[in-house]
Amino acid sequence: MNTRLADFIRAELESILQGWEEFAKTILQARHMDKTGLRDHARDMLLEIADDLGSYQSKSEQAAKSKGRGPENGEQSGAEDHGSERHAGGFSVNETVSEFRALRASVVSLWTKAHPTISGRQLEDLTRFHEAIDQAVAESLDQYATIKEMETRLFGAILIASPDPIYVLDLQGKFIYANKATANLFALPPEAIIGKTTVDLGLSFASEFQLNLEKVIADQSTYRDKFTHTFASGRGERFEYLLAPVLDKQRNTEAIVCIARDITEQELAEAVILHNAHHDLLTGLPNRRLFMDRLEQEVKHAQRNSLSLAVLFMDLDGFKDVNDSLGHEAGDRLLSEVAKRLTGCVRADDTVARLGGDEFTLILIGTKQSKDVELVARTIIDTLALPFHIAQQSVRISVSIGITLYPEDASSPVALLDAADRAMYKAKKSGPNRMSFYAAPGSCTSA
Repeated sequence: MNTRLADFIRAELESILQGWEEFAKTILQARHMDKTGLRDHARDMLLEIADDLGSYQSKSEQAAKSKGRGPENGEQSGAEDHGSERHAGGFSVNETVSEFRALRASVVSLWTKAHPTISGRQLEDLTRFHEAIDQAVAESLDQYATIKEMETRLFGAILIASPDPIYVLDLQGKFIYANKATANLFALPPEAIIGKTTVDLGLSFASEFQLNLEKVIADQSTYRDKFTHTFASGRGERFEYLLAPVLDKQRNTEAIVCIARDITEQELAEAVILHNAHHDLLTGLPNRRLFMDRLEQEVKHAQRNSLSLAVLFMDLDGFKDVNDSLGHEAGDRLLSEVAKRLTGCVRADDTVARLGGDEFTLILIGTKQSKDVELVARTIIDTLALPFHIAQQSVRISVSIGITLYPEDASSPVALLDAADRAMYKAKKSGPNRMSFYAAPGSCTSA
């Protein structure tokens, strides 16, 4: 009695799957899959085909089967499961179809070896087997295509909804895709962007951007950078972006994806935070931290170039009386006005700072003689002696100034500031509107 193909498939299931597995290993995407992954759903598909071969088939079902259509029973078949899994695994359509060709070849090869002569019912079984394979291919590809289409729709929706500009460039740097956010940022319709390069579009960062594209193509690695540009849309000014290569099956770069993000507000906020960390909030002058940092840099510069510099420590006389009599708001206004006058007494390269309260400091660079420093100090004394108009009143104050010189008096920033502080107290003891150069204890000179 001749063996039916359905029974043969069930009996030789392991051998058929072995042939399938050997073929699957030749597919690039399947080379790193384990045995379970390679045989994914193949057993279910073979058993479904065996059941189909052993079942009655009407003429309408036979006609549908010959066209690759199976019965509609509402359940997902093994072939459909296979299509879903292969899509998720990154298989191409051709690779997915080739697996069914291998499954067909494995069954037919083993069947013909066992039955060199096929006739009658066995020939009918073989015909129905081919139809069943065709149906499985159709079901698998239909499921593959359904998921692919849904994935494409979802991906498209994400790109459209994304507030960040996302675009794809070819190897020459030409736009081949630009999402809605990109078109809005550039203030151009997509068709005016596609096919152009950043150079063609006249973007200020184009040259550096093109060099970064070449790095990504050559190294096949992601690259992050920033650019500053004012677009026609007026949206944003400072941006960060990520370039990432798109690789084909042979691991060659075929395109580059760019994702940009407007960081204008973020960077401006960070700049404010950084400024506030190093500047006095009331006067806008450098605070103690920034003053000491600049003093350290100036000392190093002076040391390298055999230059001199001077540090002035200033304390306002009479400020407390103004603050107590007219209020803190008036006191704050007075400090702000003092800061402006001090800044106007020196060069742009010099540093005026407020250490706190009514204490101010000054770095004078490139001072060659003490009389040059004395001239600046006298200018400050005379300027601050002029009346201030605060709270609709005329207010007068004075200032005591301590002066120390580098490298004569001290060689470190801390020592210079400390010496200038001590010299200031000497000046204050001598009366208002006085200056004092630091000298060894007991020998400070006042003027």
